[in-house]
Amino acid sequence: MNFNKAIIIGRVTKDPEIRTTPNGQTVASIGVASNRTWNSKSGEKQEKVEYHSIVAWGKLAEICGQYLVKGQIVLFEGRLETRTWDGQDGIKRSKTEIIAENMQMGPKARGQGGESSYQAKEPSFEQNSSSQEQRVSEPSSNQPASEEEIKIEDIPF
Repeated sequence: MNFNKAIIIGRVTKDPEIRTTPNGQTVASIGVASNRTWNSKSGEKQEKVEYHSIVAWGKLAEICGQYLVKGQIVLFEGRLETRTWDGQDGIKRSKTEIIAENMQMGPKARGQGGESSYQAKEPSFEQNSSSQEQRVSEPSSNQPASEEEIKIEDIPF
């Protein structure tokens, strides 16, 4: 059995870069920094920062571009993928990225308006006592969708 899963929680290092491929697919490149702190044997506090490259496609890319800002806490879940190419200098290069499959936003950085600009509606879980099944009821929407703006109801998580 093989398993390729990455979960990163950190801060967005710069506003997402949004592009469109020649065939019309939206792609977002997002930088995320995560830190690890520990105490050394001598009791000194140590810290190390890791920088991660995240790539989101399609609707998730559009959501990232619309809502994520530099300094915001974010959780990305996805898979690791390494791509290789020949640089302009003829040297073969490679980069390992996280291909995002899911994203959850945290509060925006200080000075960016505090909390996220929207509240995601959580599905409610109902348990049927006779069959012990759980049903998920999706939040309902009373607002018409606009083609210009991504609505909360369109967010897949």
